[in-house]
Amino acid sequence: MTTFKTAESPFKSDSTASNKCGFTLMNNQVGVVVAQVMSTESNVTVTYLPSMIRVDAVGRMDVVYDEVSEALGEEPGFFDAAEFEENMSTHYGRMIHQDDRTIMFANPEDAAEYLGFDLTPASH
Repeated sequence: MTTFKTAESPFKSDSTASNKCGFTLMNNQVGVVVAQVMSTESNVTVTYLPSMIRVDAVGRMDVVYDEVSEALGEEPGFFDAAEFEENMSTHYGRMIHQDDRTIMFANPEDAAEYLGFDLTPASH
């Protein structure tokens, strides 16, 4: 009798922390420019796919609106949180919108000060 062993799935569940955050963009004119701006960061990886663009980062990533506005050839203030949300499909990690940028955090604890969370353990 022959025994077969099944190969381990590359899609198996893994609950360890990845220390990554990211988002997907529509593969349109604005999405391509946002991806180009983000690809200049040392901790960011951009993957172009047929219908979307993945932008992944290790730790933290800032999408600075005026940098994107300038790259689009627009006046400062053109690109904002609403424009970003319109071109973004989904995200993972903690996302914080500020007036001048969107910040993505891989670890929720790193976003605590922006969210007003107190990370001090409570005593019983």
